[in-house]
Amino acid sequence: MLDAIIIISFIVAGAGIGFHGIEDLPASVLKQVTNEGALRVVTAGFGALIGLALGLVVQTSYRRLERQVRAMPPDILLSRAIGLVIGLLVANLLLAPTFLLPIPSEFSFIKPIIALVGSILFAFTGISLADTHGRALLRLINPNSIETLLLAEGTLKPASTKLLDTSCIIDGRIEALLGTGFLEGQLLVPQFILAELQQVADASNDQKRMRGRRGLDILNRIRDAYPDRIQIHSADYDDVPTVDAKLVRLAQEINGTLLTNDYNLSKVASVQKVPVLNINDLTQAVRPAYLPGDSIDLKILREGKEPTQGVGYLEDGTMVVVEDGRNYLGGEIQVIVTSALQTSAGRMIFARPKASAIAEERV
Repeated sequence: MLDAIIIISFIVAGAGIGFHGIEDLPASVLKQVTNEGALRVVTAGFGALIGLALGLVVQTSYRRLERQVRAMPPDILLSRAIGLVIGLLVANLLLAPTFLLPIPSEFSFIKPIIALVGSILFAFTGISLADTHGRALLRLINPNSIETLLLAEGTLKPASTKLLDTSCIIDGRIEALLGTGFLEGQLLVPQFILAELQQVADASNDQKRMRGRRGLDILNRIRDAYPDRIQIHSADYDDVPTVDAKLVRLAQEINGTLLTNDYNLSKVASVQKVPVLNINDLTQAVRPAYLPGDSIDLKILREGKEPTQGVGYLEDGTMVVVEDGRNYLGGEIQVIVTSALQTSAGRMIFARPKASAIAEERV
């Protein structure tokens, strides 16, 4: 019913404008018209067609907006509405003096244009700020909520904003990490990181160009999958020469956390008291721990350094050196862990074939 009302309203409005619009034609043109009634019918018909087209566009846009509003969480909807109202109030306060300016009458049309453009800009600014700080805004409105009380007493800690590094985006594991739900808080991609990604994607070196394009593709995918969590930040620092230094400075200013897999950047940020989440450290931490006596199904891929050794690899890339494993080269066997060694290059596990271990126990 509402769709029909919208379309019919535009058709009637278009027909009315077309029917009465000929009255605004110059008198010299009207004198040449032999049948004014027929002309009114033709212009009304064209106006109705244009109104039908505009009505369909408005009706489609309205339904699309309605679906988006229905799917929107209540807290985001409320915070955006409040941000819109605050933006319009600020616009009225700041733009009111423009109507007192002594503008000549022939330029009086400028005032409503300034008011309209300013109101739209401030409205979108209010909505953007509500998206970024919506939960804080709701806590101000309802200071007696349980969440506010727990935050005030220190029981809860708000999730800090995460700044994404170029290497972290190109690496790609951030996409899977977001899918698990373990990474909380807002994700921020500074504009200078986008510029660096584009520079890598435009490089003359084929390998660098592929890495840059891969990073842009990953960033587009996670923005499509998590539009409410990924934000592009326009901050930049002309007085800071390197991208890493800009990241650290931005993290300091917003009290954010740096998300990277760059070892050197992690150390520099830690020295400057910036919290760092290193994806490589996370990968090391979640690797399964194998203790002596644990059993592993392993494929022997190559010979070891010693005459009887065979070497295989776990799914995470950990090397497993199997004593008496050369005889099983190319096959998959079950091995028993004897010891593990952590080196600067990574972790190494030593094992023996299960059949050999069982035979020794029997002896």
